[in-house]
Amino acid sequence: MDFVEILWWIAVIALFLLSYAGIIFPVIPAPLVIWGGFLVYHFGINQNVLTPFFWFSMAILTIIVIVADIIANSYFVKKYGGSKQGEWAAAIGVIVGSFVVPPLGILIVPVAAVFAVEMLQKRTFEEAVQASIGSFLGFLSGALAKFVVLTIMIVWFIVMVIF
Repeated sequence: MDFVEILWWIAVIALFLLSYAGIIFPVIPAPLVIWGGFLVYHFGINQNVLTPFFWFSMAILTIIVIVADIIANSYFVKKYGGSKQGEWAAAIGVIVGSFVVPPLGILIVPVAAVFAVEMLQKRTFEEAVQASIGSFLGFLSGALAKFVVLTIMIVWFIVMVIF
């Protein structure tokens, strides 16, 4: 392994690690960053290892990650009695929260935003709290789903490269 290949590997590993940071900081597009690692490997190290089936499977897993993240938040806010506006507040709150007191802002801002929106709609205090809990659970379940799928993608990549 020469010096240039070592640099390529460092880039691949850094991109994989950065994709995990995207779980906590939604401004980092985790699925796209992980693809950066795949592409760096493919074009910088070895173009013959990653098969068309691998690329197709990664595309499907990428779609699953994106959809799961969106659906989880919406599902839990709805399940816990939140309104459509509460769902939007949760989504916007996740993005804004990643800039406000990271990484805790990503938990606090969406919960507070959902609570405020539900109260502005003249919901009871209990209903607003329930919708806020839904926002929190939605974030956690989306983050867990993202972690699992990203891990599957990375492990699959490692298996392809090693074997």
